[in-house]
Amino acid sequence: MCALDNRQAAARVMARCDELAAISESADGLTRVYLSPEHQRANALVGEWMQGAGMRTWQDAVGNICGRYEGQSAGAQALLLGSHLDTVRNAGRYDGMLGVIAAIEVVQRFHDLGIRLPLAIEIVGFGDEEGTRFGITLLGSRGLTGSWPQQWLAQADADGISVAQAMTAWGLDGSAIASAARPVGDFAAYLELHIEQGPCLEREALALGVVTAINGARRLNCHFIGQAGHAGTVPMSHRQDALAAAAHWMVAIEARTRQHGPQLVATVGRLQCHPGAVNVIPGEVELTLDVRGPEDHALAELLDDLLGEGEAIARQRGLSFAASQYYGICATRCDAAMQASLAQVLSEVQGRSLSLPSGAGHDAIAMAERWPVGMLFVRCAGGISHNPAEAVAAEDVGLAVDAYARWAQALAEQPPESAA
Repeated sequence: MCALDNRQAAARVMARCDELAAISESADGLTRVYLSPEHQRANALVGEWMQGAGMRTWQDAVGNICGRYEGQSAGAQALLLGSHLDTVRNAGRYDGMLGVIAAIEVVQRFHDLGIRLPLAIEIVGFGDEEGTRFGITLLGSRGLTGSWPQQWLAQADADGISVAQAMTAWGLDGSAIASAARPVGDFAAYLELHIEQGPCLEREALALGVVTAINGARRLNCHFIGQAGHAGTVPMSHRQDALAAAAHWMVAIEARTRQHGPQLVATVGRLQCHPGAVNVIPGEVELTLDVRGPEDHALAELLDDLLGEGEAIARQRGLSFAASQYYGICATRCDAAMQASLAQVLSEVQGRSLSLPSGAGHDAIAMAERWPVGMLFVRCAGGISHNPAEAVAAEDVGLAVDAYARWAQALAEQPPESAA
């Protein structure tokens, strides 16, 4: 497509992101949560845009808005394009939404040119990826994959309203959730466009990138236990200072994680000292550890190393150390054939391709349990996301729509072998 077409597409996408951002539960910041009135309004608007692009639309049993652009033959297997329409609180206007609107623009391009592909194209605007309202994530995509746990219906929000009650108020039937699941044969693959939510593309002066994997993660509660004592009377040589041990470990975490490779990250996000008085040596410290990476084996090796270092520091200082994992998710690999196809497209549209993992979670995690998945990243300013300052450049968006359309057409003509 020509540069003018890309600019026009980008202008429409940016304007629609602004329209969706106006659908919020508060006027002073974007917040749109699952099964809210704002969710209904967003679905209705996105459904109108889908219909304008020549798609048949429907809302499924878990509140996802769906559209289908038929292929060369009726009932053909489809490529599924999508992302989410829900937000965190006080959100930016591109996380999730950009992927849905860019997908509609891809179909609009085929529709305007009268192109029908060997595969149909379907688009889904997932109702919940963030988990903002009910504290559970991927409700929309797990509805589509048929992996929605029945106990989720009882999960309540901050006002005590359960998922089941919210569904009823929305006109949905909690007993019909299984009808949202799609047979494996319906789709050849799932494609997702998303802002990077990180600084790598910006540092490489590239608009677009190929996602290799969505990072696996482990979260742990950790403790150093020493001996509280008087801050003035216990000599430095006799102290069992739990905070000093924790500080020693935090510095080691930073250094050792860097040694394990540039794609692994570790974060101590919360720290509490006890008894927490200005004139008392800390006798106990509680802290969290979050480690992430695109390969489960490398992630396990890093975690073993960090925990071993924590134990060694405790022994050296005459303290005890304990850690317990309370959350874990495996890394999700993107399909190799889809990565290669996208890399070829990006080499064509921007001169070269960059491959990188995603440090954040996406609906592709759930979708990969049933279909080959691929992800296209779009540069965002400063790597800022989950923040009103979230921003993308219109020029990048135009390039992204062009690449997305080329990628979808290439995959429709030659689907991944694992889906053929």
